[in-house]
Amino acid sequence: MQPKKVIVIGAGFSGISAATSLARKGYEVTVLEKNEGPGGRARVFREQGFTFDMGPSWYWMPDIFEAYFQKFGRKPADYYELVRLDPSYTVIFGENDFMPVPAGLPALKNLFESLEKGSGAKLEKFMQQAAYKYQVGMQKLVYKPGRSFSEFLDPRLLADIMRMDIFSSIRRHIGKYFRNPKIVQLMEFPVLFLGAVPENTPALYSLMNYADMALGTWYPMGGMHKIVEGMVKLAEEEGVQFKYNQAVQEIVLENGRATGLKTAAGLLTADILVAGADYQHVESKLLPEKFRSYTPEYWNNRVLAPSSLIFYLGINKKLQNLTHHNLFFDEDFGPHAQEIYEDPAWPKKPLFYVSVPSKTDDSVAPQDCENLFILIPVAPGLTDTETIREKYYHLVMDRLEKLTKQNIREHVVYKRSYAHNNFIQDYNAFKGNAYGLANTLMQTAILKPGLKSKKVTNLYYTGQLTVPGPGVPPSLISGQVVAEEIAKEYG
Repeated sequence: MQPKKVIVIGAGFSGISAATSLARKGYEVTVLEKNEGPGGRARVFREQGFTFDMGPSWYWMPDIFEAYFQKFGRKPADYYELVRLDPSYTVIFGENDFMPVPAGLPALKNLFESLEKGSGAKLEKFMQQAAYKYQVGMQKLVYKPGRSFSEFLDPRLLADIMRMDIFSSIRRHIGKYFRNPKIVQLMEFPVLFLGAVPENTPALYSLMNYADMALGTWYPMGGMHKIVEGMVKLAEEEGVQFKYNQAVQEIVLENGRATGLKTAAGLLTADILVAGADYQHVESKLLPEKFRSYTPEYWNNRVLAPSSLIFYLGINKKLQNLTHHNLFFDEDFGPHAQEIYEDPAWPKKPLFYVSVPSKTDDSVAPQDCENLFILIPVAPGLTDTETIREKYYHLVMDRLEKLTKQNIREHVVYKRSYAHNNFIQDYNAFKGNAYGLANTLMQTAILKPGLKSKKVTNLYYTGQLTVPGPGVPPSLISGQVVAEEIAKEYG
């Protein structure tokens, strides 16, 4: 019997994960990618001896990667070398006010205790509860396809959910344990990965604190794209074919069923389609209106995670007073975090993040040089111009140079910026978002856009705009979940 043909649109983490999982189940799988190489937002580029990861730079939840490769009888070490960072990252609160965050709970307890008496013991209690949430959330809830309330009707799972603090905010939850403003900012920081302000994010997501502080911050030597390279190699070992520079122009339909796709190269036929590209783009641009599951009003009413203004900089000297990951909270985190998500204008005093992977990895920059990645989280849907980008470049560099006490701009030998217009051009990202939908209570599980089309019988979705949500580990899981749903329906 001829295996069923699946076409996956998009070679990001979720698309590669779905393709590899389906190939292992016996499907004939082809991945179409509009860009020149794999990775989606985790692409890579090289200039003047520098290697720049374009998007994700944090390696959290190593167990999720282990579990993914284990499904195929492999392990991450077969494809890339991981090192644990210590300090995990540094938080900069102001001039001469740097807080390296150590790896490991014993050192973290000592740090907390130095800031607030009794907080070391409170951290231990907080993390015990966060560990439970992580176990239930990352081993049970995130693997639910979110297609029906009935998925959550198992009495044991319901009991777990009632202990997960879904209806309380992470800000309120953290406030029960800690008062010191630096500790509070540190504990709220992982919420930035979820795309919503702390008061709107369920306390369930203290599981992110467990991922951060207990499981640690890691780095794949050679850069984050080494994960993509490993996943593509594994996919090809499983029989997946990749076709690049293949932008999909139209989904071809017949009697409410997709029969294939049109690209500039012609028509490709398929029995099943998996869209790992931007969900809103696939619906609004590739399908006729009557076959769309959601209206324009629906999409416009979604709470999106932020976009980003990114600068990739090559520096011709070694830099002082920076570690691999650096969070600049020298402006108050609370009100300025609100700007990122809710203010329809560019922020006045932006938070920003600096990654210097060359502090860990000599291969990503020429000798005696540094590789600098600067990210400013900003609201989606903003007007993006070169003038605005340049303004924010100098605004951030002023602060960076002052706080780290060194000249940097005059040593920049390579510079590239990336923001809303690029996200739209390269990924068809709705409103230029960088991270998908915010993880608010009303956009969790079955309240997210569904992983199967309501109108096209054999069209499925995967990635950051559907279950389980934004981020690299959730995208890995999303691909596996959609593969399981397809296997249930098609065998």
